[in-house]
Amino acid sequence: MTRKDLAELMFPDVTLTKEDYEKKYPTRDLPEGAIVTRCAPSPTGLLHMGNLRSFVIAEKVAKDTNGVFYLRIEDTDGKRTIENGIQKIIDAIHNFDIQIDEGVISQDEQKGSYGPYIQTQRKEIYDAYAKYMIENDLAYPCFCNEEEIEDTRKNQEGRKERIGYYGKYAHCRHMSIDEAYKKIKNGAKYVVRIKSQGDYDKRIVIDDLVKGKVVFPENDIDHVLIKSDGIPVYHFAHIVDDHLMRTTHILRGEEWLSSTPLHLELFKMFGYKPPKYAHLGLVLKVDEDGSKRKLSKRKDPEASLSYYHEKGIPVTAVKLYLMTIANTNFEEWMDHNPDKTMDDFKFSFKKMSASGSLFDLEKLLNISKNYISKLTKEEVYNYALTWAQEFDPDFAKLLQNYKDYSMSIFNIEREQKKPRKDYASFSEIKDQIWYMYDELFVGELDYNFAKINDANEIEEILNTYINEYYDENDDKDTWFNKIKLLTDSLGYCSNMKEYKQNPNNYKGNVADISTVIRVALTTSTMTPDLYEISKLLGKDRLRARFTKAINTIKK
Repeated sequence: MTRKDLAELMFPDVTLTKEDYEKKYPTRDLPEGAIVTRCAPSPTGLLHMGNLRSFVIAEKVAKDTNGVFYLRIEDTDGKRTIENGIQKIIDAIHNFDIQIDEGVISQDEQKGSYGPYIQTQRKEIYDAYAKYMIENDLAYPCFCNEEEIEDTRKNQEGRKERIGYYGKYAHCRHMSIDEAYKKIKNGAKYVVRIKSQGDYDKRIVIDDLVKGKVVFPENDIDHVLIKSDGIPVYHFAHIVDDHLMRTTHILRGEEWLSSTPLHLELFKMFGYKPPKYAHLGLVLKVDEDGSKRKLSKRKDPEASLSYYHEKGIPVTAVKLYLMTIANTNFEEWMDHNPDKTMDDFKFSFKKMSASGSLFDLEKLLNISKNYISKLTKEEVYNYALTWAQEFDPDFAKLLQNYKDYSMSIFNIEREQKKPRKDYASFSEIKDQIWYMYDELFVGELDYNFAKINDANEIEEILNTYINEYYDENDDKDTWFNKIKLLTDSLGYCSNMKEYKQNPNNYKGNVADISTVIRVALTTSTMTPDLYEISKLLGKDRLRARFTKAINTIKK
């Protein structure tokens, strides 16, 4: 028996060779320096913030270099695959406006010439490469069962030796071809293992784009490449896929760094130039006691991508924040280029932190506030409506019933040099502007008028203002001058400088008067521009709200 006979027995249905696939998936015709990279999630759970950070970076570097960014689904772990896992990945990518050039675009649809882009649909390709390895003495069938593997592990622990299937512990490595052939013929179960050529006493230097030069022992462990059910493991499948899809850069979490010697060995066995690796540090969080830990899907709601969707935090704001933790110079660049977009920024692996990134939700929300403040009233309306239609249908109806009015509300102090930064998310909008809708301004309301709290005094201020001073046709300067006249007429001081010098000469100041009017109209002491609010409500609604406030506080 020869190795070719053994390979034919193990893979009888394989007709194409490694060379055939080289021709089928040729080198891409791209500009010099173009980066080809991918996102390659597994449908074993919901995507999280760490995934999104990788996707944003991968998409960015491909776009910056006129390269290709594709989506591959790594679904070889069938036991852990969740229901509709692939569609949930696609939906999350769509929700965060991640633009792929090729790959999986729906549960049943793919685009691009280097597919299939779902690993379980590529089994014949993996089998061809495994067959090549068997034929060339680079892999072998292993018949050790789980009990034998466990006994080996315990033996290694007892001897305080490295754990793994290597050297004298690789029991099937030296089995004769005839014996292996006979076992398979008789129906024995087996896995396919790499026949490692590495020497643990020698060192390999990994030149990582993020971590720099990292030194590891060579791999000498005969890792499993194909499981007993015929499905390849990640180590093997991604090597085949990344070469045939002509990936130039692999971005992945730092937990895979220690596996890189094995991956580089596999590339070498096939005679392929390996892609460049960028192992991304963990996304960390600082606890109340000052300690750092990995951002956790179980402990931290902000780790889940659904959190941002439910809160209505703009996708662009999330991506802008992720870029600030991806490149240390992005925030400064953004400050110096307020009118440019993330597309104008040039990403650099050299500006990535090798030790991981601290996740700061407050900072993300501040970026979101700044981003929303720069949107037009139409954009705010559309985003708010889209969010409300899914999460607050009653508010969505109000927005739809009063479209122009709602946009006018959103436009208060917006079209100016320094626009207000009220909203960090679209879910906050209703709580901040509810008082502008009569349908919500109902029932028993709580009025806190701050310094002026005598009911009769408040009644006099409001009635005098609405009956003698307020005119909805006044411009802002005229309106404010009338507020000052009202202030002086009631024994308060309209000149703040004078009031500070002689506070005992007056009942209060113009700010106190304004607060009474503001609270009567909104119940809040902190609102956007009172003149704009009054204009939008109109005189009749002002009068009605003043009456409601007076009746409430005089009960």
